[in-house]
Amino acid sequence: MMIHTLSTQINKIILLEINMSENIKKEIENRRTFAIISHPDAGKTTLTEKFLLYGGAINTAGSVKGKANSKYAVSDWMDIEKERGISVTSSALQFQYDGYCINILDTPGHQDFSEDTYRTLMAADSAVMVIDASKGVEAQTIKLFKVCVMRHIPIFTFINKMDLEARDPYELLEEIENVLGIKTCPMNWPIGSGKQFKGVYDRGTKKISMFQAVSVGGAKSAAETTYDIEDVAFQQEIGEDLYEQLAEDVELLDGASEPFDQELVDKGELSPVFFGSALTTFGVETFLEHFLKMTESPLPRMSDAGLINPVEEEFSGFIFKIQANMNKAHHDRIAFMRICSGKFDATKDIYHVQSGRKMKLSRPQQIMAQDRKVIDEAYAGDVMGVFDPGVFSIGDTICMPGKKFAYEGIPTFAPEHFCRLVALDSMKRKQFMKGVTQIAQEGAIQIFQDYNLEMSEIIVGVVGVLQFDVLKYRMENEYGCDVRLDPLPYTHIRWVKDPATDLNSLKCPSDTKKVKDMKGNPLILFSNEWSIRMTLERNEGLEFEEFWKN
Repeated sequence: MMIHTLSTQINKIILLEINMSENIKKEIENRRTFAIISHPDAGKTTLTEKFLLYGGAINTAGSVKGKANSKYAVSDWMDIEKERGISVTSSALQFQYDGYCINILDTPGHQDFSEDTYRTLMAADSAVMVIDASKGVEAQTIKLFKVCVMRHIPIFTFINKMDLEARDPYELLEEIENVLGIKTCPMNWPIGSGKQFKGVYDRGTKKISMFQAVSVGGAKSAAETTYDIEDVAFQQEIGEDLYEQLAEDVELLDGASEPFDQELVDKGELSPVFFGSALTTFGVETFLEHFLKMTESPLPRMSDAGLINPVEEEFSGFIFKIQANMNKAHHDRIAFMRICSGKFDATKDIYHVQSGRKMKLSRPQQIMAQDRKVIDEAYAGDVMGVFDPGVFSIGDTICMPGKKFAYEGIPTFAPEHFCRLVALDSMKRKQFMKGVTQIAQEGAIQIFQDYNLEMSEIIVGVVGVLQFDVLKYRMENEYGCDVRLDPLPYTHIRWVKDPATDLNSLKCPSDTKKVKDMKGNPLILFSNEWSIRMTLERNEGLEFEEFWKN
């Protein structure tokens, strides 16, 4: 009898574990995690907010360029973002839609904040590329697209602002293919543009969604009416000329455009293209529905122990972003973590690989820009925030005790602009050092000191000059330190490949400066490319790196 009872209990435990495993698998399979990229002003943040509206995460969309008394975009939460009407830091946003749990990573479009975007793309499984229909492929789009290609992630294209004057759609597709080097497959097709924009034709369903701008509470929206392409009422609605043009376009697309191929989409070699208007919400929900069907749940990630399966492995993740002072009242630091495998359980200890410490993650949170909700659990694909007591760095791996592996590092890109940062009040040296160190740990800036001195001047390097404005603003408003930024004549920086190299033994031109980064790695600042070549020629065997992996 005892043996039978024991056997029954064991079977119950096994059944419970199987059910738990199936639940975890189902949760992970329902996850979608993607980044939204674009050139500034293409409508990326507006599109993000319309997704949130459809998911019920927010009730009213903010305007990125609002008037003084208007609501700001929910993903633009810093004061400086609200003042300037641009995104300067990435935001993580989570919402539910049609049975899916969606994690959106909204990135800065401005090139001066591109390094934040590069890191954020490391946490995404796919990308949505927003293109302004009147401008086509712009400079920053090219840069960000190349990062996506480097990671071989699926790229979906939303050609925005069709309700305004737009370029020929064939031209836009050709430009995407020629400039970005990716094949395109239009999933729908616009009927006219600007004032003549009548709607879009869905190539899959062969149905027409008619566009009509309407005003709702001071904002424009769109009323959609669905027609069959053969419907006489539709033909009368758009007129003979536009109908004939549409018929020609449909015939040409069916005969000459790239066929849809899910395998090529998954490899990042074919981009499904959609036309619409984020501001008026036209085509947004259709795009979202198609996108969710075409994207995959979280995929295995490479580590130094090989690929880590998101479903079969226990909890693990990596830190891709650190943000200080999201809550000004508490001067807190939040580490953004992409969960790569398994289920996170807030009651269990985790292992921080880089420090070798076992710990509990403090106050794990679901992020909605600056709004947060404490959570007990999360799954592979989710992005969550955890309180950082000062132990985390960008690129760090978190896993379960007993599992010791590290995910691939996140590249630190070489800054192109340099300043000397000077504290105007010497009595606030402690606050000054705390502020500049914390902002540097976020990855927004890089700080260097003289190679030979411990307590030397602080040199700041940034990818784009607007980061200097953000640094000064934050030092004064978040840390209470007035600072001055003195420009330096350097334009290039190189890490020395062998970190054991003694810079004092190197022969360098007079217009160079020998420095070290926060981790003591040796670097050299150069005024021009000639100085780089000259240094390499004078020091046989010396090798440089243009970026460094954390």
